[in-house]
Amino acid sequence: QVQLVESGGDLVQPGGSLRLSCAASGSIFSTYSMGWYRQAPGKQRDLVARILSTGRTEYADSVKGRFTISRDNAKNTVYLQMNSLKPEDTAVYYCRYSYYTASSWGQGTQVTVSS
Repeated sequence: QVQLVESGGDLVQPGGSLRLSCAASGSIFSTYSMGWYRQAPGKQRDLVARILSTGRTEYADSVKGRFTISRDNAKNTVYLQMNSLKPEDTAVYYCRYSYYTASSWGQGTQVTVSS
């Protein structure tokens, strides 16, 4: 079972930036698809960004141009750089890995955007 540990969540003012990190266990991290999802209170968990083993990236329309997902295979870590944050970005952010039919979630990290 792959273990995922997120970090980097914080309280930030509108217009600010944060970088989330997700460290994964396992020796074949480079073959995983990695994704960031978020869930606001009372809402469903939605995809924010995903990066495939090939390096191809996908983003939700709401974050395009503001967020960037990247990975460091040498460190078994995926990042989410979040710029120009808005109050509607407030949510718990979760990391997820997938590899064929296997997948698991991290415990989540809280991002709050408020003045």
